[in-house]
Amino acid sequence: MGKLPRHRPHREYPDARRIIVECELERCVYCGAPLVFSKTWHMRKTVQTLNGTVFVAGRSKQCNNPDCYHFGKHYHAGGILRISLPYCTYGLDVMAFIGWQHEHEHKPFVEIRRQLNEYGVEVSERHVGRLYRQFVALLSGLDERRERQLQESAAQHDGVIWGLNGLQPPEYEGTLYVLYEVWSGTPVSAVQMLHPTAETLADWLRRFRELPFAVLATLSDGEEAVVEALQLCWPEVQVFTPAPPGSDAPP
Repeated sequence: MGKLPRHRPHREYPDARRIIVECELERCVYCGAPLVFSKTWHMRKTVQTLNGTVFVAGRSKQCNNPDCYHFGKHYHAGGILRISLPYCTYGLDVMAFIGWQHEHEHKPFVEIRRQLNEYGVEVSERHVGRLYRQFVALLSGLDERRERQLQESAAQHDGVIWGLNGLQPPEYEGTLYVLYEVWSGTPVSAVQMLHPTAETLADWLRRFRELPFAVLATLSDGEEAVVEALQLCWPEVQVFTPAPPGSDAPP
C-alpha cells in the first residue's frame, strides 16, 4: 500500500473580522490622473494573526486615462503585505513571533506551538518550523528568485514601487521592518531593529537603491522614521501613506 498524502486540516472561521485593504496610490504614477477603484478584488484570503483571525480582501485601482501608458492596468493594494506574505494564511506577526521566540528565547517549536495556541492560532509543530524557515529567508535578503521577480516587474512597468512597513508583535523586542515591491507583491527583505531611526533604516535601504530599477513611488505605514528613511533614499519620488483599512470585505 502506497504512502497516503498528508492531510491538510480544513478550518473555517465564520466569525473572522472582515477588512478591506485599498490601493494606497491616489494618482497614476505615469500620467498623474486620479485612479479609480476597479470592480474586482485582486486577493481574498483568511489569515490567522496573533490578534485573531481576519478575512482580508485587496481592492485595486486603475488608471482610466485612455492616453496613459498604463491605461486599464491595475494598481494593487500593497498594504496586504503588512498583514501576511503572499500565499501564506498566517500573519506576518505570527512569523515574527516564531522567529523571536526560537532565536532569542531559544524555545523549541513544540513550545512555540503551545504559545501560539494560547493566542488562538491553530498550527501544527511541523508548520511552525516551516514558518520559521520562511522568516529566516526573508531576513536573509534578496535571493535569486526574488531578484528575478523584481526584474520581471520592473520590465513590465518600467520601474518598481517600494513599500516599507514596521510591526511589533507581542513579546517581541524591537521592531521588524519589511521591504516589498508593490507591483509584483514581492517581499524583498526584512530587518530587526531595537531602536530604529530614519538614519539606521536608510543605511539598510541604501543597498536596494543600488539596484538597476527606476523607482516610481514609495509607500509607508505612516511611521515617521519610515517616511523619513524613504525620503532620504529616494528623494525624487513621493511617499504615499495608506488610509486605515475598512471593514466591509466582500463575501
